[in-house]
Amino acid sequence: MNSNNLKIIYIIFSIIFSSTSFAQASQPNIAYSDNNVRFTVITNGVIRMEWQPSGNFVNNPSFLASERKYPQVAYKLKKGNWIEIETSKMKLRYKKNSGDFTANNLQITAAKGIKPFQWKPGMKQQNNLGGTLRTLDEMDGDLQRGSVAEAKSGEKRKLEDGLLSKDGWSFIDDSKNFLFDDSNWAWVTERKNKDGKDWYFMAYGDDFKAALKDFTVFAGKMPLPPRYAFGNWWSRYWSYSDGEFRSLIDNFHKYEIPLDVLVVDMDWHYTDEGRGGWTGWTWNKNLFPDPPKFLEYLHDNNLKVTLNLHPADGVSSYEEGFKGMSKDLELNPSTTKNIPWIGSDKKFATAFFENILHPMEKQGVDFWWLDWQQHPFDKNVDKLSNTWWINYLFFSDKERNSNVRPMLYHRWGGLGNHRYQIGFSGDTHMTWKSLDYQPYFNATASNVLYGYWSHDIGGHTGGHFETEMYLRWLQFGALSPIMRTHTGKSADKNKEPWAFNQEVFTIIKNTIKQRYEMAPYIYTMARNAYDKGIGLCYPLYYDYPQIKEAYDFKNEYMFGKDILVAPVTKESENGFAEMDVWLPEGDWYDWHTGTLLKGGKVIKRNFALDEFGIYVKAGAILPLYSDSVMNLNGNNEDYVVTVFPGKAGSFSVYEDNGNDKNYENSFAVTELKSIRKGNELQINIDSRKGKYENMPASRGYSIKLMSSVMPESVTLNGKSLPFKYLQNEFAVLVQLGTLACNEVKNISVRYPEGAVDLTNGIAGKSKRIAKAIEQLKYKDPGIVLIDELGKMGSIKEALLYSPKNVNELVNQFDKSYKELPEILKKQRLDNERIQWFLKSIGWEKY
Repeated sequence: MNSNNLKIIYIIFSIIFSSTSFAQASQPNIAYSDNNVRFTVITNGVIRMEWQPSGNFVNNPSFLASERKYPQVAYKLKKGNWIEIETSKMKLRYKKNSGDFTANNLQITAAKGIKPFQWKPGMKQQNNLGGTLRTLDEMDGDLQRGSVAEAKSGEKRKLEDGLLSKDGWSFIDDSKNFLFDDSNWAWVTERKNKDGKDWYFMAYGDDFKAALKDFTVFAGKMPLPPRYAFGNWWSRYWSYSDGEFRSLIDNFHKYEIPLDVLVVDMDWHYTDEGRGGWTGWTWNKNLFPDPPKFLEYLHDNNLKVTLNLHPADGVSSYEEGFKGMSKDLELNPSTTKNIPWIGSDKKFATAFFENILHPMEKQGVDFWWLDWQQHPFDKNVDKLSNTWWINYLFFSDKERNSNVRPMLYHRWGGLGNHRYQIGFSGDTHMTWKSLDYQPYFNATASNVLYGYWSHDIGGHTGGHFETEMYLRWLQFGALSPIMRTHTGKSADKNKEPWAFNQEVFTIIKNTIKQRYEMAPYIYTMARNAYDKGIGLCYPLYYDYPQIKEAYDFKNEYMFGKDILVAPVTKESENGFAEMDVWLPEGDWYDWHTGTLLKGGKVIKRNFALDEFGIYVKAGAILPLYSDSVMNLNGNNEDYVVTVFPGKAGSFSVYEDNGNDKNYENSFAVTELKSIRKGNELQINIDSRKGKYENMPASRGYSIKLMSSVMPESVTLNGKSLPFKYLQNEFAVLVQLGTLACNEVKNISVRYPEGAVDLTNGIAGKSKRIAKAIEQLKYKDPGIVLIDELGKMGSIKEALLYSPKNVNELVNQFDKSYKELPEILKKQRLDNERIQWFLKSIGWEKY
């Protein structure tokens, strides 16, 4: 075989096996085409409509529509003077041979059973539900405090339009968008036919979830981030040195606070004139004498690391990679002229990655924080968004040149950027308004599939640091896609957990640890985002599209399928923050107080500083970790299968290798089910199905029963098991031991007759009472507690020693709680102190 034939075979194989070459297969599902018109049925809810005066239809993928191969769809085609294409969701009519699309020759109507609509070209949506923004830089809530490319200071910002609308349909014009060529590293190319039409119409009625999944069919899926991304990220704009980072990490170990990702801000490189600046590519050896060994130390401590980049100023002659780039770009060897950043130049991009970033990746940098804030558009290609294109460049380079799962940390660039996670929302103001805006912002971004925003928890600039505001922000962050603290370079804004007093430190630590306990649930829901296009945080109207409150309560969101979050975003009064919470129809379990609440109404709730609004569907069975997990690198951690009060629940636990690129097909699923009938609770952990690399054959299993009395018995596959009472949570823990994952586990729990109800909030009430009594002793050190009050304060200790007496102890507590004002009078407290005590436990509002 001659050398030319070998080259041809090599080129063919390169195209076939390149992960970033987009499919160029012949178009399936073409319902109708003629010389100038083509209609393609992508799904039963999406039709592509093309009009090309030249007759040259576009088969290359676009920045938006990255997929050109679709599953088979059932539709009806009727030809005549009018072309009619009908699916289960819509009917399209086009007058044959009538030219360019107009309101006179093209219309689409809803199919029977779908929310009625009629669309014609030129119609505008009336009720778009919003999407997201490129950045929240300099924003104070929705108010722009400092100018950015899209807005001036003082403007009220409105979210870009998203994919969903109450109208029941969406229209996307892709006619002017850039295309990808068919080269090995797919590259930007402009459309040849500028006057053609390339439209997408989406019909969905009230089924918002179906619309999002339909969008992934032609625009690509939301990539699943590595498992470690869902852990705790430490980030601070501070000129840390190698030694200071080591001390920081030692403290995380010392105080047993979980950590997965270390973010190193821009001071990793030189920033002084003559060898660095805002843009920089060379390690600052004054702070990091031996970068490879520093990175090795981080990996030895099970940490992933990202470095902050500002590429806009290109590559200067003093950078270590400059000579290599000059050579690859065939520049004069003696040149000292700055190499400008031109992302659309493939030769430049190739040389840049090869000489600048790949060497640092080999040293141990895991992913990049691409902090692009400068020129909106490329210097060579007109209207090519730098944000959009650079996201693609960095993500696809990692995809092509790494054997681990690609991940990027950058700003939103527009539709199609959901394929390049994770979002950095920018430098928001350190105010309650900013905190109050972010839950709505997070959830609504799911309307464009941008489901992984990472915010500067606690705020970055402006305003002033408040401990309470930071705690509330952190609590919201723990129930966000990415949990990453950050702050501006200011000595008085230190958010290191051990810098606070003991009470605040404990809340910070517990908040982070709860995030880790929820990791199996969070990771499963992230897989659901990949499969179905539904973000980890999504608006309530996805599940309740016909209920007004689902739209009105904008700050509430679903955190996966079983948890509703209503974050606390305002200051407390008298130690409690009062919030109006709307709970949909059904029963919801308030995780922090142990209260089972009736939904279908708005409820006033008050939250102590260590409580926040997290509501679990009654009966849910969720996979959790124990509180001993310190990072998410492993995939063999013990499962704590947690059953919440209610009649029945089910859950499919997802697991995979955690950081490989084979997760689409290499994964495993375990089905969990529970059902309560009378005094019997049956729990089933099915045998694991599926396979992936380094899959553990066995793992430790426990069952945790929330708001539960002591059972009479617990059996595993018919064999009796011991169990213990967790008095602080009013829960029961049953340790099953280390068991084979491929075996079925049937657990039966039998409760005694007449068991007391523990879902009236006793977990929260008893905690508040105990704290108030402790504070009362400091106000009156000589106080001697009467029996009723003393027993209320020590109920958890009584349960620790005599858990079988739970009925008697709880009944006694409930009776005393109702009579608390009289009991405090009997304690001989004066009126002022009685009022203080009642307010300190939120008694009148509980």
